[in-house]
Amino acid sequence: MALWNQPTPEETSEKPADRPPVMPAAPMQSAPILQPKPTMVNVGRERDETIFGSGVTIEGKIEGDANVRIAGKFKGDIQIKGDLNIEKGAHLAAKIHAGNVTIGGELEGNVTSTGQVKLLESGQLTGDLKANTLTVAAGSRMRGHVEFGWSASEAAKFINGRTHDDKKIEKNGNAG
Repeated sequence: MALWNQPTPEETSEKPADRPPVMPAAPMQSAPILQPKPTMVNVGRERDETIFGSGVTIEGKIEGDANVRIAGKFKGDIQIKGDLNIEKGAHLAAKIHAGNVTIGGELEGNVTSTGQVKLLESGQLTGDLKANTLTVAAGSRMRGHVEFGWSASEAAKFINGRTHDDKKIEKNGNAG
């Protein structure tokens, strides 16, 4: 039985030997598969970085392990294990706890850093600061209480800027 538009053997006059040999098809080369671009930016550190651009305004809480770069406006709490970069032109009203903090914009709120805080020339901080190390550039501005260079055990000896020994002296009424 012949399929539609297929000649039957009786209709063809060619013998199988009279037909030209069929060449095997060449293997097809596939186009390279494009990998999707990552949504996080890796900046040569062990952590990814999340970026909030200058046109973004956010209110709330940021938590996580990654690095964060803010160039827009933010109001709320930031608690990250990574680094926080506040770009020039950014405006933050926030309570911050992060690894390293770089301040190039305006920040109103307290900062606690387990590493280094850099206050850049364009940076402005209104609030208290606690850090392992502090770098202040000429031209930057700050208003608040600053503590840096103290280990955790050394910092525990102080309450409101006074040693526990000073409290004992006040309690006993003795100065020496």
